[in-house]
Formats: sequence, C-alpha cells, structure tokens
Amino acid sequence: MKLPDHWSNDLSKRQHRGEYRSLSLSAIGIDFLSNDYLGLAQNIKFQRDLLQLLHGDSRLLTGATGSRLLSGNSLHCTQTEYFIAQKHQVESATLFPSGYKANLALFSCIAGRNHTILVDEYIHRSVHDGCRLSYAKKKKFKHNDVSHLEDLLSKTKGRVFIAVESLYSMDGDFAPLVEIVTLAEKYSAWVIVDEAHAIGVFNRGLVNEYGLQDRVLARVVTYGKAFALQGAAVLGSSTLKNYLINFASPFIYSTAMPDFQILCIEEAYQFIEQHPSLRKDLQHNIQYFRQHSVHSLSDDKSPIQVVQFPSLDHLHQAVGALKEEGIYTCAIRAPTVEVGYERLRITLHQFNSASEIDQLVSIIKNYQHEY
Repeated sequence: MKLPDHWSNDLSKRQHRGEYRSLSLSAIGIDFLSNDYLGLAQNIKFQRDLLQLLHGDSRLLTGATGSRLLSGNSLHCTQTEYFIAQKHQVESATLFPSGYKANLALFSCIAGRNHTILVDEYIHRSVHDGCRLSYAKKKKFKHNDVSHLEDLLSKTKGRVFIAVESLYSMDGDFAPLVEIVTLAEKYSAWVIVDEAHAIGVFNRGLVNEYGLQDRVLARVVTYGKAFALQGAAVLGSSTLKNYLINFASPFIYSTAMPDFQILCIEEAYQFIEQHPSLRKDLQHNIQYFRQHSVHSLSDDKSPIQVVQFPSLDHLHQAVGALKEEGIYTCAIRAPTVEVGYERLRITLHQFNSASEIDQLVSIIKNYQHEY
C-alpha cells in the first residue's frame, strides 16, 4: 500500500527543525521529570493498599464491557463519583478515563453556536481540541492577563465561558483565580478550571483552597499526576453531569473505566488525606530548590520550576550534562512552546533528596551563567 507522500515530508521537516518526537523507555535515574509529585507511584505502603483492594475479588481485574449508558455503569463507579463530589464540595462528579478525554467531552458540548469560549493562551491542548469539536467561537487571552481578559469580555456578545488552569505546566505559575472569577461574575460569564497539576499538591485543588467551588461552572481534576493513577473527573452541578451524559460524545461512545481503576482513585484520596506529610515534604523540597537562587520563571510554591538558558545550545548542553549524571528533566521545545521560549522544565517531588537537588542546581548554573 502506498502511503500519503506528505507523511514522510512532514516527519522529515520536523526532524530537520529538531522537533521530532519518539518513544523511549522510562529511564532509571534521578527523577526530576515525572508528574509523581507526592511519590505515590513508588510508595510501597500505597501499593500494598491498592493490592489489598483486589483480595478475594478477581472480577475487579476485567474491564467494564461497555459504555456507562450500556453495560459499563457499576455501583463502584456511582459510589466513587459521590465520594469525589463530597470531597470537593460539589453536587456531582463524572469520571473519565483521562484528563484529555474529560476536557474533550466538556468543551465539545457545553457551548454552541453564537457562544464564545475565552481560553488562556497557555491552556492545555486538550481544551483547544475540545473547543474545535464544538460550534462555539474560541478566543485566546494573554497568559494570566486579567486586563486583556476584561477587554475581550467587554467586546464579546452572547454566552461566554472562560477556561483556565489553576497551575500551568509550561510555566509553573498560578492563575489569578479570585480575580478571574470576580471578573466573570461582573460580565455574567462562566469559569471552567483545569486542576490537573494542582490536585493532591494542594490537597483538593486551588478552587477549594480559595473557597471558589460555588462560583465556578466546572472543574476538571485528574488522577495521573499526584495521585499516580489514571483517570479524571468533571466536577460541577447535577445538571452539568446530566448534560454530559446526554450530549458529550466522548462519554456516550467510550467504554467505561474498570472498577479496579475507580476504586484506586478513592483509595488515593484517603491515602493522601491520611499522610499530610507528603505535601509538606514536597513544599520543603520546592523551597530548598528556590533557596539556590536559580533563575526560574515559576511561582515559588509550584512543584514545576521552569528554567530558561541564554540560547538553545545552552539548553541542549545542560540537558546532556544532566543526563550524563543520570538526572532526568524535560526540555520543552517548539512547537510545544514558541521558538525562542524553549526551556528546561524541572519537576520537584516529595522524594527528591537535598543532595539530588544540589547536584541538579550545580549543573544548571554551569549553563545558565549569563542570567
């Protein structure tokens, strides 16, 4: 079979620009790369608790056999959704297999023709893709720029939704949630908050931390990062849940999550609640990193610390030097970020030691000296 010619051409162009992606096995070394913020993925006590869930019930090992609207709904699922809703102080929670699918479902159906979705320019790709599946108009506002957002709100007619992340993974900074929600109320707009990187790190997420749970339309919380699992939930009113069930294609036409995965989510909530020292240890490591006065673009409480270098060559050299010492980080390049804004993304964890952080910083400073 002859393949489309443009596939090879597109791949060659990406290789030429140094933007080619490929798969590799997870490296064994010092982890400043993964989203395992609280260390649950390697926590033996947590792993044993999950294993105990399987004891005596081999049915948990198999899949749901259908969508939630067919054979895939279960008592475990409905009970866990109620549990999640109670934890986040909302009327309802709706589970999805991933944060990507949750955003795809939510944004593809909540807005229609003559509606507008205003998105922070740094919002996750899944939100953009969800907007593309809707009939709504999408406009970007400058990152965390409340003045620009208000300017767009004042000029936009009809129903308006505002989409932000509480903690941004590309810059490691926080959205000014209180200001955005207050502004939305002034213009009768609705706010949706993606809390993928905040949940767990900041207990139930920053919406709960700020007491905004009754002032936002919806939240997306995900379980593949600090919870070290898989899946996501859309939080909101019971009407929102019913709307998703009736109009969100990714919900209607997808096989439901397996019960074991669902039960693990409930277990993780309880484990994190019972071990507050995990969050305290993480914040201690973040502050220890910041004490080294590395030039970082990120907030001083964020587990994501973004470091830029004088040039792309300096970035590549730093990544290579770190890798030689068995230290794994993430170089963020175009097209994920704009050309000229490439950076090193450092993810700090509860389990990183002081000596590991010292070694990381020492190497970075060798290549960041012009800042």
